[in-house]
Amino acid sequence: MAVDHQAAVTAPSLLTALPDTVVVADARGRIAYVNPHVRVLLGYEPAAVVGQPLEVLMPARFRRGHDADYSRFLSTGEGELAGRTTQLPALHADGHEVTVDVTLAMVPPPPGAGPEEAGVVAVLRDASTTILLERQLMVSRYLGATLRVTAALTEAPDADVAFRDLLPTLCTELDWDTATLWQPDEHTGRLVHAGTWTAPGEQPGALDEASRRHRFARGEGLPGLTWAHRAPVVVTDLWNDPRFVRTDAARADGIRTGVAFPVVRGDHLLAVCELFSREERPVPAELSDVLAHAGRQIGQFLGRLRAESEVRQLADTLQRSLLPSHLPAIRGVELAARYRPGGETGIVGGDTYDVMPLPDGRWMVLIADVCGTGAEAAAVTALTRHTARAAASPAAETSAGPADVLRAVNTALLRAQTDGPLRFVTACCLVLSPGPGCVCATVGVAGHPRPVLSGPDGPHEIGVAGRPLGITEDLDVPVVEVELPPGTTLVLYTDGVTEARDDTGAQFGEEGLLRVLRTAPPGAEAAVEAITAAVEERLRTSRYQADDLAVLALAVP
Repeated sequence: MAVDHQAAVTAPSLLTALPDTVVVADARGRIAYVNPHVRVLLGYEPAAVVGQPLEVLMPARFRRGHDADYSRFLSTGEGELAGRTTQLPALHADGHEVTVDVTLAMVPPPPGAGPEEAGVVAVLRDASTTILLERQLMVSRYLGATLRVTAALTEAPDADVAFRDLLPTLCTELDWDTATLWQPDEHTGRLVHAGTWTAPGEQPGALDEASRRHRFARGEGLPGLTWAHRAPVVVTDLWNDPRFVRTDAARADGIRTGVAFPVVRGDHLLAVCELFSREERPVPAELSDVLAHAGRQIGQFLGRLRAESEVRQLADTLQRSLLPSHLPAIRGVELAARYRPGGETGIVGGDTYDVMPLPDGRWMVLIADVCGTGAEAAAVTALTRHTARAAASPAAETSAGPADVLRAVNTALLRAQTDGPLRFVTACCLVLSPGPGCVCATVGVAGHPRPVLSGPDGPHEIGVAGRPLGITEDLDVPVVEVELPPGTTLVLYTDGVTEARDDTGAQFGEEGLLRVLRTAPPGAEAAVEAITAAVEERLRTSRYQADDLAVLALAVP
């Protein structure tokens, strides 16, 4: 080659000082010059590579067809690498690969010379810093997306809703086209299809249909492999990878790449999520790591939601067992009741009420409030209710009155008392005697809010407040006789009504209850509805936790 490439680049001292590796190749693709920085970047001595073909700096998989591409570039000035900087692997002297940014430029032949006098200048720069920054940005973006996924799931009221929202949130945040969710079937021990998400405006296609038909065992198909490995599994080419069982469906929908990751809580698999792309796209290790972490985080969250849901269901079942399933029909008396647990919805409240017939045609009416909440309070509530029923049942030796029922409950509570916290009970017991034109009530109160009788003359409290139950054996229960003429309503309630506080801390109070009853329409249902609505309105913007609430009303039309 006649052209002096040292002269073509000129100022060799300048090239020597450059922090990049500069390689000059002749028309035959042989290295004519390389600056000393090649030692730092690729570990070669300049003299060892001068005269060698450019392929010596390339990994073997890139060498095939290089000569033809090089010749075409020299003749046309066009090529995949022309005019831009591209990241490529280069071969280090010790055999490992180094990712470099490559910029190419053609050195035209001198005036009057033929194309055989042309050459190429390549500038190679270490891309590790750029790659590291890009990976850091990528990881940051992925982590931000999974944090937004978790934040979105925290708004779900239960695990079922959270699972339903998981797929669209994941696809939207991580930019995938469609997704499927698989959950283990406790009966078959296989993964079954639990849901498919597609972009808005699109309908589920062949992949969704195929997924609904499949049941994957551990290690089978993409979901089963993910289950077996307990780690994300990537299938870059769904159309040609034998590990993916639903190949025909993926082809029909034009879906090329998939990645699946497990949602786990400890050693327990909750679900497998599959994400799919219509483009064949690489799945970097950083994304797999983030998905693995997200699967554990989401699993812990969903597991907690599921446990809380189970606790709420158990609490609801237990609470229902402490209340009558329905109110009986009493001739000449209209009944209505409301119950609402306070505090956390998963906690069993300590309030209860009951209405039961007595053997002589009378009726016992009970409302009680146990100190505290939770399992121990529920046990005391059950003891209170069932003891009262036993004391008033046909098997009792004498016809029970309110004082008899309350003293029986007091004795049972004292016998059941343990070394734990004192579980006292406040209660109000009535015995109703319906009669022609009037209903008589015998009222006994044990430390409980006194009932309110509302009629044409306005509401007022009745009864005498005695001591709570479960504190002392020497219990005196004052009893009063009250007539309930037509047009009157008798309201029994727990302190969750009067102690409800607004945001300033002001309680609803007895006066608030009387005020509501002064304007409430006649009837038991109307009274109960007015009271509970007023209490809910007071609590609506309050910072204070609500207590259990029970209201039981008896009206004589």
